[in-house]
Amino acid sequence: MTVTLTRSTVTAGQMFHVNSGSLHHIENIGTDVAEFIIAFRNERPEDFGFGATLGAFSDAVLGNTYDLSSSDFAKIRRSTTDHKLAARVGDPEIPAAAYLNDPHKFDIEAQAPGLNYASGNARFARDQFWPALKDISMYSLRVTEQGMREPHWHPVTAELGYVQHGDARMTIMNPDGTLDTWEMTTGDMYFIPRAYPHHIENVGTDDWHFLIFFDQPFPADIGYRASASAYSREVLAATFNTHIDDLPNLPFTPADLLIVSRVNPVD
Repeated sequence: MTVTLTRSTVTAGQMFHVNSGSLHHIENIGTDVAEFIIAFRNERPEDFGFGATLGAFSDAVLGNTYDLSSSDFAKIRRSTTDHKLAARVGDPEIPAAAYLNDPHKFDIEAQAPGLNYASGNARFARDQFWPALKDISMYSLRVTEQGMREPHWHPVTAELGYVQHGDARMTIMNPDGTLDTWEMTTGDMYFIPRAYPHHIENVGTDDWHFLIFFDQPFPADIGYRASASAYSREVLAATFNTHIDDLPNLPFTPADLLIVSRVNPVD
């Protein structure tokens, strides 16, 4: 699958970024169906198709705009209602420059994992690696059958995820103390509001692969394992209303691990 975006080619495993208000189009230049996972910062994105905007103006106005006769536009079908998909007549025209590097394109799957564990890895698309990003970021996250995304929360960002492959279980905690737990499989999506604690666990036999989008340039997260290391055993005993001798021997962890090994069976 290969497509053109403005004047650049994009293929499987690659990403593109379009600034708000920028004119752009996507054209399939391959022989297979092109499938995209597209994330927006706004929960109700609006757009204006170029064809629809021409429907707002008369033949005379368009003729004056392009220094042509108004009759040249009389046969063009125009409507202010967008047609999201259009049929192309003929072969695609691909300029040579489309195959050059483009700042709006990023090959995330060609990057070395920013975090690599025995039980999974994470590749990052954020402004540190891709300067075109200003207010959005993304993880390409893989976890093995023996791995788990540790319980954590994001203090300043909401999370939107797509299951590229695999079977997983997620639990989130709501502010009123209630829990939501569900299982996901390939093609499913999920949403987690800002600062809601959650975890993701592999419940299948294959590695799972999630594409995770955030509405901040750097999606800070706070993991439970490192959080426990911030407090003394006396504070933790009081927190859990447990005798200090009955506390587990929690390992000191100065930094979040993101992915942990699953040493216990799924419960």
